Amino acid sequence: MFTNRREFLAASGAVAAGTALPSMAQAALAGLPDTMVWSTYDVGSTGYVEASAIADALGKAHGTRVRLQNSGTSIGRVLPVVQKRANYGWLANELYFAVEGLYEYATPDWGPQDLRVLMGRGSSFSIAATKVSGITKPEDLKGKRIAVAKANSSVMIKLEPILAFAGLTWKDVELVEFPSYGATLAALVTGKADAAGAAPQAAKLRELEASPNGISWVQLDPSNKAGWERAQKAVPFVSPFRETIGAGLTAENPAWVMGYRYPMITTLGSTDEKEVYAVTKAIAESFPAYKDAKAIMKRWEPKAAGTGPMDAPFHDGAVRYLKEAGYWTAETNAWQARAVARSNALRKAWTAFKGGSVPSEKEAFTKAWLEKRASVLSSL
Repeated sequence: MFTNRREFLAASGAVAAGTALPSMAQAALAGLPDTMVWSTYDVGSTGYVEASAIADALGKAHGTRVRLQNSGTSIGRVLPVVQKRANYGWLANELYFAVEGLYEYATPDWGPQDLRVLMGRGSSFSIAATKVSGITKPEDLKGKRIAVAKANSSVMIKLEPILAFAGLTWKDVELVEFPSYGATLAALVTGKADAAGAAPQAAKLRELEASPNGISWVQLDPSNKAGWERAQKAVPFVSPFRETIGAGLTAENPAWVMGYRYPMITTLGSTDEKEVYAVTKAIAESFPAYKDAKAIMKRWEPKAAGTGPMDAPFHDGAVRYLKEAGYWTAETNAWQARAVARSNALRKAWTAFKGGSVPSEKEAFTKAWLEKRASVLSSL
């Protein structure tokens, strides 16, 4: 049993507030809530810091009070949004898992969720390799030792499109298991693995860069259309990204890696369109107030943060604002149509699946659903 939103807000208070502008300025954003709850990653995480900066900007510009509800787990961030105890979630790849019905969402209590995004900050990922391994492109990974932490589904899901880029599968590489993400990166320093999936800004990679093994990045040629088609067929939220920040990278020595979005501002598909329009507009037009709060905040520039692909389709309210502001592109429009069709098909398949004869045992249930899901996606 959960409290309603009013009780939840009253009990929790707000962490970001400011002085409201004159009523005429607020009238221009009709539909913007006076108070909101946003679910985020843990205190100290990049996502939490970014949400704090934007919440502060909204408070100062519009008097909107925002409470940040942090959680260290995927379910802990998604559940409050689904149960309407949080208006918006600042999510990473758990959004993709929730929309697709994967991992912890491939269970009887979950299944594919109707979640939609407003905006999302560009981020990057690739496979870091020891320089001595000679790995510089996806094809070089064949037969090499890749360090993995299988419980880290967010990293595992982003390794698949890099392999697919070169037409490789898990069977073409040697997986070396470690207990955590940090341990996989440490394995490169000690020579226990040749490569591991990583965000370029991971601190541990600076140690690899300075070690005798050195560092190199698996680069994904943006002009390789066939490679990107294979990658996006494996995971549709990835795209080319020119990274200049991170271990072994500079503006003069960039790498073309895999782009994705983190964090993504997310809400239910059923959230009122006028509200989402107003929230999207407020965040986008407050960009000058928070763009210098942290170096990474510049990537929230609306013309970049308001385009696809994302881990879920855009909300109709966000689409309306992004079109009005001139940020909506033909490419994003085409991507949106595919994403909506995919989401609708999966949720329809889930309803039919649950309405039939399904296994009662959890592992068998998940296996049966994943087979059904694969069948549905193959027909799209």
